[in-house]
Amino acid sequence: MRMRAGAENLFRATTNSKVKETVALELSFVNSNLQLLKEELEELNSNMEVYQTDSQAINVPMIPLGLKETKEVDFTVPIQDFICEHYGEDSALYDKEIQELMELRQAMRTPSRNQAGLELLMEYYNQLYYLDQRFFPLHKNLGVHFHWYDSLTGVPSCQRTLAFEKGSVLFNIGSLYTQIGARQDRSATAGIDRAIDAFQRAAGAFNFLKENFSNAPSLDMSGPSLCMLVRLMVSQVQECVFERVTLTTEDTHFTSQLCLSQEAARVSDVYLLVQQTMTQPLMKDYVPFSWASMVQVKSEHFRALSHYYAAVALCDHTLSAEEEECEEEAEKAFLQLYVGGPAGPPLSQVLRDPEKRRKLGKAHLRRAVIRHEEAMRVHSLCKILRKMDILQDVLSLTHKRSLDKYSELDREDDFDETAEAPEIQSQTHQKPDITPTNFSKVQVTDFFQRLGPLSVFCARVCWDPERVICLQRREGGLGLTLRGDSPVLVAGVVAGGCAAEAGLKEGDYIVAVDGQDCKWAKHGEVVQMLKGCSESGVELSVVTLHSHDTQLERRAMLLTNSSDKENTRQRLPGGAKGQSSASLLNWNRKKTREGGVATKKLGSTFSLSFGSIRDTEAMY
Repeated sequence: MRMRAGAENLFRATTNSKVKETVALELSFVNSNLQLLKEELEELNSNMEVYQTDSQAINVPMIPLGLKETKEVDFTVPIQDFICEHYGEDSALYDKEIQELMELRQAMRTPSRNQAGLELLMEYYNQLYYLDQRFFPLHKNLGVHFHWYDSLTGVPSCQRTLAFEKGSVLFNIGSLYTQIGARQDRSATAGIDRAIDAFQRAAGAFNFLKENFSNAPSLDMSGPSLCMLVRLMVSQVQECVFERVTLTTEDTHFTSQLCLSQEAARVSDVYLLVQQTMTQPLMKDYVPFSWASMVQVKSEHFRALSHYYAAVALCDHTLSAEEEECEEEAEKAFLQLYVGGPAGPPLSQVLRDPEKRRKLGKAHLRRAVIRHEEAMRVHSLCKILRKMDILQDVLSLTHKRSLDKYSELDREDDFDETAEAPEIQSQTHQKPDITPTNFSKVQVTDFFQRLGPLSVFCARVCWDPERVICLQRREGGLGLTLRGDSPVLVAGVVAGGCAAEAGLKEGDYIVAVDGQDCKWAKHGEVVQMLKGCSESGVELSVVTLHSHDTQLERRAMLLTNSSDKENTRQRLPGGAKGQSSASLLNWNRKKTREGGVATKKLGSTFSLSFGSIRDTEAMY
């Protein structure tokens, strides 16, 4: 790419005709090589065969998605600097936690293609919530560059926002579900059910990504691409539903065959929708040719199957006199089979006349054969699909079956022109669900929990330097009121008391007692520490959050200066669309409670009245 860019610059800059001719020749050579590399890379990234099941059963292959690749990331220096600057602690004390974080990310780059790999990705994704809260202020990044490669083209993208990291990991969770679904043995209902669950969860992951991320730097995470992937996963779920109906339909009853026909038509319709999505302007040149070909092949293949099963129902099943009750049900099902009824006699007459049924069945078989041949033609045009023997076997077998059935119905004295079979109304007994990713099943512990509870000790909150207060108990006690847990809050200070004279303030948080860390201590534990203090007194280490009133004043000034951005400013803590253009990928923070991780809301202790002692408070 750099060679081409340099050659193009030289071609534009030079006025020497010989140099221009030489450069043009070299550019032609470079461009042809780049095109070959692009095709080889596309073939590697869009490879479908490598993730297919090892079962000997003959099923149409599914379309899995490869994982996004990423470079290594070194968090060491940025996190160490932030701990020193923001938290005021010795960063060397957190080397173990930083190393654990980096090891987890390294393992996440190459997850196993099973449930353990999914849990690893979810563990890292949940851990990113804590990382975001601890080290990423709203209007400042940590200085860490996240490099990810497009899952289909391999084009690199780089951003410093953690939202890009989150989105890429979530994309890989969806991709891994597609691989797990494609690897299931769909020759039995249990394997089909597992495949359905995997594809539905993949659709859920891609849909969540589409709804919560915007302005993606890579095409695979763009809105149109994610919309296409969701539809593709839903189509593969619908295909699995058809396969399960085929397996569980043991009889050749008239209504059973009509049900199969409508199920196959439904699969064809949803794949046709995916095909239309893939031909949209942005997607047309991005989606691999093998994918587009496979989707078209499936649309044609299942449309052919719908006509085949309709023909089987018409020609292989006759109603006897003993089946009068079933006749009414069969007639009702037959009347609902078509989008528009065929030209000629009413369907109720066709159903009772064997010859009319034979002719209509023959018309369906004719359309089935035409569709099968179109599927085989599209298949033959794609080099990657031609290498998939299992797909060739499926298409050949179903084509031969329809031809053989047509030969059975064809008669030498049948000189009438075969009528055009009407279009079959698609219908399914199980509509696919888009299953949201359940992050709560993978519980994680904050690597950096020693920094303190997130309600106070996070990147969004600022506080004054830690102060040490020496208190000497008097007859009236220490002269302070405590409330809450983790950390304990100084809810009130008695005027003229020991605490007030020592400099303790209402709203201070106690982080240590006599050098013993108590950021995570419960109210009762801190009380026992204070009661157990010696005659020489007790030392309290406290921090004071920056005044909430000051923050409100600053925000009011910003709103006054740019009133037209009022809604944007209010949404910034939620990461909505008002974020600056510096962040190309916006994260909707309303969704950040994944993984069963709940955080305390940052409340204002400064707007509370501490004049009276409440049930949860106590004077000491």
